[in-house]
Amino acid sequence: MTHILAIDQGTTSSRAILFDADPNSGALRPVASAQEEFPQIYPAPGWVEHDPSDLWSTVAATARAAIEKAGTGAADIAAIGITNQRETTLLWDRATGTPLHNAIVWQDRRTADLCTRLRDQGHEPMIAARTGLRLDPYFSGTKLAWLLDHVPDARARAARGELAFGTVDSWLIWNLTGGRIHATDATNAARTLLFNIADHCWDAEICALLNIPMSLLPEVRDCAADFGETRPDLFGRAIPILGVAGDQQAATIGQGCFHPGMMKSTYGTGCFALLNTGADRVPSKNRLLTTIGYRLDGRTTYALEGSIFIAGAVVQWLRDGLRMIRAAGETQPLAETADPAQGVVLVPAFTGLGAPYWRPDSRGAIFGLTRNSGPAEIARAALESVGYQTRDLLEAMRGDWGTAADGTLRVDGGMTASDWTMQFLSDILDMPVDRPVVTETTALGAAFLAARQAGLTDEARFAESWALDRRFTPAMDGVERDEKYARWTRAVNATMAF
Repeated sequence: MTHILAIDQGTTSSRAILFDADPNSGALRPVASAQEEFPQIYPAPGWVEHDPSDLWSTVAATARAAIEKAGTGAADIAAIGITNQRETTLLWDRATGTPLHNAIVWQDRRTADLCTRLRDQGHEPMIAARTGLRLDPYFSGTKLAWLLDHVPDARARAARGELAFGTVDSWLIWNLTGGRIHATDATNAARTLLFNIADHCWDAEICALLNIPMSLLPEVRDCAADFGETRPDLFGRAIPILGVAGDQQAATIGQGCFHPGMMKSTYGTGCFALLNTGADRVPSKNRLLTTIGYRLDGRTTYALEGSIFIAGAVVQWLRDGLRMIRAAGETQPLAETADPAQGVVLVPAFTGLGAPYWRPDSRGAIFGLTRNSGPAEIARAALESVGYQTRDLLEAMRGDWGTAADGTLRVDGGMTASDWTMQFLSDILDMPVDRPVVTETTALGAAFLAARQAGLTDEARFAESWALDRRFTPAMDGVERDEKYARWTRAVNATMAF
């Protein structure tokens, strides 16, 4: 058995990819894949939800479809690896597995007032020191507190031990194992605002502050570990689940960033840049997050992370909101026809600004419009916004980590297919940008964790198998680069002022 099934449950779709592991080289080769989108739910401005049944049904359907496309059977699958949208919060009945509410998505801003109140009460320094995170609606803890406060009888039932909390990985593990396993991995736990990343345990004081019973919380395991077996009826036989990591940590692993100083940036719905800091838990002085990169064999590797809420989602907005394009692939040719002298700047703060600003109250804005501005200029500004936001993160990382963060940025995710966008990214960062042959590195990282636990590969051999598709090198004049970035900075400041 050399096949690994990677489940990649994302914000707008679920994907399953079947990989074939080469036990000699340690490489993982994609064999077949399937993907299915599901609806987004917007109950109020700034609120984002998912139907938990959509998360589970699309995962089950795509997993079966990938296996069928490969022409293989469950008997050939050694293990399953799971990666998932992080921070998204679910609450369900332990006896029946029935969710009590829609999942509250990581983008959701409904707990902004609670975060402000806790910050005003002086709790943020303690929370940041223990979790590496900021008091922001982004994270799961305040979302869970909201559910307990607003779902009828939820607090009483939670106190009686009748309910279970989980991020999406826990929800999938619960369903895959028929409710036998309530667990998560260290990377997902580290995104809840409830996990002490120094002591490697749920933090009783923070849970008490948010009035969250600790009986709700899942068991925390290594990223490569035994997470139980699937129900035999799902795929024809019970398959062990041997790897779990949040999507951005999985992408870091999939990019082979196993050494301190290596960086990757993933361009999906949002943009997330991670810098491996090794065994050092580096407190950020520049409003980044200190988080767990991965935990293997009980040893933790830390990372600095910058989180941008809107990257690929800005292209979705052009398609679904403005109806300016019919497909994402139309954005690049449209941007190429834009008049660069227009200098239109789009700040896509649709659900607030993430790192390094952390302004959940901000909303999107477009600056520099003239009578000659049209779809091409707006499309160009949308793509450029991804590069500008990434530079914001890199500037902060250099401040925290020093010159070791200078070098090469490895990129992945759907937006990296756009050569124009990647060249602009290299130009505005003034550094090489490397796009690998396998850009679905999130699923690849999850597959690696499961394959490692199954004894099919290891870090050294897997890193050796990383292959470059194309390197983008800076070609923009330095004066132009500085002028463009200064214009972006003014636009962000104006957005926050509004």
